[in-house]
Amino acid sequence: MRVRDVLSAKGSTDVYTISPDATVTELLDTLAELNVGALVVSADGSTLLGIVSERDIVRKLRGVDQPRQVTVDRIMTTDVQTASPDDSFGSLMSAMTEHRVRHIPVVEDDRVIGLLSIGDAVKFRMDQLEFERDQLESYVQS
Repeated sequence: MRVRDVLSAKGSTDVYTISPDATVTELLDTLAELNVGALVVSADGSTLLGIVSERDIVRKLRGVDQPRQVTVDRIMTTDVQTASPDDSFGSLMSAMTEHRVRHIPVVEDDRVIGLLSIGDAVKFRMDQLEFERDQLESYVQS
């Protein structure tokens, strides 16, 4: 099982990005409109500069005067955990657990080709377990 399998099972290749010079107001609007918890920060729509999540908003804007005017580049995470499509599913889950992150961009040839959330990973694993259970039941019954 590889990261590419999780991306494929997700069923969407959309990578939602935001410009580093966008304001927090624009960030909040985009997160709400797309119903997502994080966006890739990119100036050109495919090169990774960082990631910004709901967690960044809460932790980095606390006590800031006029937080809605702050730009994304001031609150984004730049030390981003990434995965390659060829990485194992286990390494993806380990990175999420070890680094306490909920979103990991998938990067190939210096371009973001996907964004996986902990929810995507859990759904993938649950689907696998259900398939294995069905196979075992079928084997036992035949």
